[in-house]
Formats: sequence, C-alpha cells, structure tokens
Amino acid sequence: MIRVLVADDHAAVRAGIVLILDGTDDIEVVGEAADGEQAVAMAMELGPDVVLMDVRMPRMDGIAATRALGGVTDVLILTTFDIDQYVFGALRAGAAGFLLKNTDADALVEAVRLVARGEGLISPSVTRKLIASFASSPAEPRERYDLSRLTPREREVLMCIGRGLSNAEIAEELFMAEATTKTHVSRLLHKLGLRSRVQAAIIAQEMQET
Repeated sequence: MIRVLVADDHAAVRAGIVLILDGTDDIEVVGEAADGEQAVAMAMELGPDVVLMDVRMPRMDGIAATRALGGVTDVLILTTFDIDQYVFGALRAGAAGFLLKNTDADALVEAVRLVARGEGLISPSVTRKLIASFASSPAEPRERYDLSRLTPREREVLMCIGRGLSNAEIAEELFMAEATTKTHVSRLLHKLGLRSRVQAAIIAQEMQET
C-alpha cells in the first residue's frame, strides 16, 4: 500500500485529491496538511511514501517544505502554473516530480505510483519548456557534479534518465534487468550528490548541450 500525505492550503482541492486517491486499491491517504510547516511535521511523524505538495502555501511554501524534508520522503509538486520559478526551486530542493493541478484523475494516480516506485516525473505537457527554462535560469556550477565518478554504464543510464525513460524502459534499451537499472540509478544519484531523479535529468540535458 502506498501511503500519501496531501498538502494544500485549499480545503476543496485537498478533498478532491483525497477522494481520487482513496478510490484506489493500492493508495492510502494517511494525512492532510494545510500549510508547509504542518506538511513537514506530519511527514516526519507519519513517514508517508509520497507527499503531494502544493507550491504556494502559507507559513512555509512548498519549496522550503521540500528542502526541510531533505529526502526523508518523495515529494510530488502540484501547481496551477505550467512554468513557475517556484517549481524550479522545488526541483532544486529535491522534489521527485512536478504535476499540474488540472491533471486528470487517472494521471494523478499513476504519478503517485511512479514516484512511489522511485521514478521521477514531470508533467508531459511542459517537460520541454521546463527543461529549457531550468537550464537558462541561474544554476549551481556544473563543476559541483563530478561526472568522472560515474562508470560508463552509469553514464548511459544517466542519459536515458535525461530522455525521460522509466527504469523498465532503460532496462529494455540497455539489455539489463530492471533491478540492475534501479541499482545504477541509486548509485549515480549518490555519486553526484543528488536528491532526485529529476535533478539527474537536468544534468543529463546540460551534458548534451556542452
């Protein structure tokens, strides 16, 4: 069972999300938070697998809350806007994915499942624009990422992540078991000091541009 915490300052939005997720057989909503501070406290207490986090909330916004969680749980960012500097900050803070609030119910459920499996996710409708805007925004120096630490196979996996492939798709393309793919992903994230698969995708895109 995938345990989810929903954080949004709009009660009606929270209720709608909870209704959708509780209607599945494999997802359980374990808590609801009305602001970032409450989201962090509840996440630390309840230990959910995924936090659905609104970006703009009172007391503590979604970026600060994501950063405060420090990778304790996977965060899936929800926002009304397709491109938003708040989203860039959240991804840099380690969010595992980014989804628009107008996403339909089936896509929302699948997004939660993907993130719970360790797959990064960015709303398909804005992926290209997000990557371009992210790359052109002020960023941490590339020298921070020591790509020489990666094995040739880990570099191949990184480039596949940059193309948006899932673990299953990477395994098929590189002719290896999905479990082996997961191991490579975990190792390259650790070696590069990254919190999420989405951050790895950004680095892969930057590598292609150099």
